[in-house]
Amino acid sequence: MPTTMTSTPKSSDLKSILAGIVGTAQVLTDPVELAPFLTDWRGRYRGAAQCVVRPGNTAEVAAVVKACIEAGVPIVPQGGNTSLCGAATPDQAGRAVVISLSRLNRIAAVDAKNNTISVQAGCTLGAVQEAARAADRLFPLALASEGTCQIGGNLSTNAGGVQVLRYGNTRELTLGLEVVLPSGEIWNGLRGLRKDNTGYDLKQLFIGAEGTLGIITGAVLKLFPLPKTQVTCWLNVASPNAAVDLLNSAKSAFDAQLTAFELVSETSLGLVLTHIPATQRPTTASPWYVLAEFSAAEPPAIEAWLAERLEAGEVSDGVVAQSEIQAKRLWALRENISEAQKIEGISIKHDISVPVSSIPEFLVSADAALAKAFPGIRVVAFGHVGDGNLHYNLSKADAHDNAAFIASQPEVNRLVHDTVHALNGSISAEHGIGQLKRDEIRRYKSPVEMALMRSIKQALDPLGLMNPGKVI
Repeated sequence: MPTTMTSTPKSSDLKSILAGIVGTAQVLTDPVELAPFLTDWRGRYRGAAQCVVRPGNTAEVAAVVKACIEAGVPIVPQGGNTSLCGAATPDQAGRAVVISLSRLNRIAAVDAKNNTISVQAGCTLGAVQEAARAADRLFPLALASEGTCQIGGNLSTNAGGVQVLRYGNTRELTLGLEVVLPSGEIWNGLRGLRKDNTGYDLKQLFIGAEGTLGIITGAVLKLFPLPKTQVTCWLNVASPNAAVDLLNSAKSAFDAQLTAFELVSETSLGLVLTHIPATQRPTTASPWYVLAEFSAAEPPAIEAWLAERLEAGEVSDGVVAQSEIQAKRLWALRENISEAQKIEGISIKHDISVPVSSIPEFLVSADAALAKAFPGIRVVAFGHVGDGNLHYNLSKADAHDNAAFIASQPEVNRLVHDTVHALNGSISAEHGIGQLKRDEIRRYKSPVEMALMRSIKQALDPLGLMNPGKVI
């Protein structure tokens, strides 16, 4: 770990040092070039930085970190900049150096016999999926932003997505990591082992830490057999309670062959139909919908199960995709909800999880509390009901009213998060903490938990320069 610093280089000196490490072209200082790195995807957070540095390999990342630490300069790691909580955006002081991992974009190896893929952190999720598919394998992490989000960011936020029900979060998909520590040292834990009982599982410290404990530069990830068949269906259900019952019926009938089970409200679908071109309603209107995906299951068995659900009145209408193109169109209705909301205007977003059995109770309780406190509020609820993770977003139906409504965010958060906490849930299921929920977690985590987190941060980053102001 670094000791006391003897001198602090001037900003111009630091930039010269950084240019000597990565090359002048990879140190961005022009305001126009900097702008995309200083604003988060939602446009909620805007920061400032001395420069953006784009190292080309792990050794350069380590050298850049050492130079910044010696200069006493904050470091903000950044992947695809798709964070929804401001985790990859610097503060407005302008002292930070943003380290972009986008040039570390190599697929190092695919070991089909070991069902692993070794990648650099700057690979997009889509590129990893394609490399796995080329080897007749599946990398199951699936997000709407997969074309731009990067593996380093997915790891740093423990990303979830639509297939957690079957395969787990990013944490469960990771076997090994390579990390540049706040000291500038490199920890190489790139081992493709499913059993390694030799002490603390260090990789788990960095997964979900949002770059506050080090910079992930590489990973060994799990692969799975590529499903030979996939059936996607869009189903009308009367309520979240009906959706949970349908989920358990599907799990009993198909077990691990049920790979995704998404809940979508009519309000959410309406935003997509309004704002996303070339979208159309797949079934008759319903208060709620389920988007389910079955992998490696026999289509006749799925059709028979669906026929039974329709006859029993558990599903009122539905459609089964007859081609890959039709399946993609159904998934686009779900995946474009966030984009449609962004087009509609600002809203107060929540990424919460509760036990699957408590989803109906959460929605009833939170909806009622908010309607009482904020008459005319619009609830946009959707998400991964199969693993208890809902995106619960709030705005006014008239976009002109939202500027005033956003000022009520603390009160709105309190109502939503207190409801979640009462059900033994979490105020962040897959988006992380970042800047958005940094202060909020202190209300819901015990003093013991917070003290443990601070102890780990102090042990690894004693100067507090690694992505400061995020998480804790």
